[in-house]
Amino acid sequence: MSIDYDRAGAMKAFDETKAGVKGLVDAGIRKIPPFFFRPPDHLDGINPSNSDGATARLQIPVIDLRGSDSDSARRKEVVAELRRASETLGFFQVVNHGVPAPVLDEMLAGVRTFNEAAAEVKREYYSRDPAKKVRFNSNFDLYQAPAANWRDSLSCAMAPEPPRPDELPLACREITFQYANHIQKVGIFLFELLSEALGLNRDHLNEMECAKGLGVVAHYYPPCPEPHLTLGISKHSDPDFLTILLQDQIGGLQVVHQNQWIDVPPLPGALIVNIGDLLQVSNSCRKNSPWWCISWSETDSPEVELSKRDRSNAPTRDPIVSEKPLKIMIYSNVVSFI
Repeated sequence: MSIDYDRAGAMKAFDETKAGVKGLVDAGIRKIPPFFFRPPDHLDGINPSNSDGATARLQIPVIDLRGSDSDSARRKEVVAELRRASETLGFFQVVNHGVPAPVLDEMLAGVRTFNEAAAEVKREYYSRDPAKKVRFNSNFDLYQAPAANWRDSLSCAMAPEPPRPDELPLACREITFQYANHIQKVGIFLFELLSEALGLNRDHLNEMECAKGLGVVAHYYPPCPEPHLTLGISKHSDPDFLTILLQDQIGGLQVVHQNQWIDVPPLPGALIVNIGDLLQVSNSCRKNSPWWCISWSETDSPEVELSKRDRSNAPTRDPIVSEKPLKIMIYSNVVSFI
């Protein structure tokens, strides 16, 4: 990189196009702008090609929720599985969660359709104003982060006060409301199970309003001409109570466990759950939040991520105590709602 490179000016010019990373791809660039470059040590171990055999054998838990809402014996089994997953990794997948497969598919399709629309359509929603309930941009922390991520994002604050339908892009308007409604129910149920895993009354976390807020963030990762230089989402932990992630079939999600990056291959119909920083639990249940990232593939991809993070301060009642505070999150060739 030239010592005369105007990083601030380059970021401002990029931001003012309001076209995001997809705009760079559509323009046919062969080299990515230097403000996307990651320091080499930020990329060490993240690329799957660097994984060894032991890492490849590690897997995050898959928890089957079937019957846990009606069968007390099955519920105890699920609570035990969830507790083990929370105290060992903080990441797990859930299946038979009650969200219809067509809703998951349509959510991903809606995000892809919006991101692949003409630039002038997306510019209408482009904003960095945090007061807006619906906003589209590339890298919410573009001007603060040490390096930008190769992704565009559509953020929607869906609860406790949802936006008007006409505030959302037509391409994903109806399905976003449907998806958020389903995921809200999943979140409430997971907080019940987590409460029981902590040895508390099943309504404890919901009574603390952990499920009150709901944000949906759809990340889109266009193809990158130099994927070895950047990431779709840099390593982070999530600054919320709970993140529920819908990953498309391209994958790229990786999680740190025992200083090793673990691939999280797509599982059809599954939702990925991450225990966030604000859900501070006793060290007998969960020691800290895991780091995770999204590495690169050669094709574009959508991912949806939902997060429960209404309260500005972490809860401090009862045996909900954290060993240390943690950090924040994002992706690569995928669409994501948080």
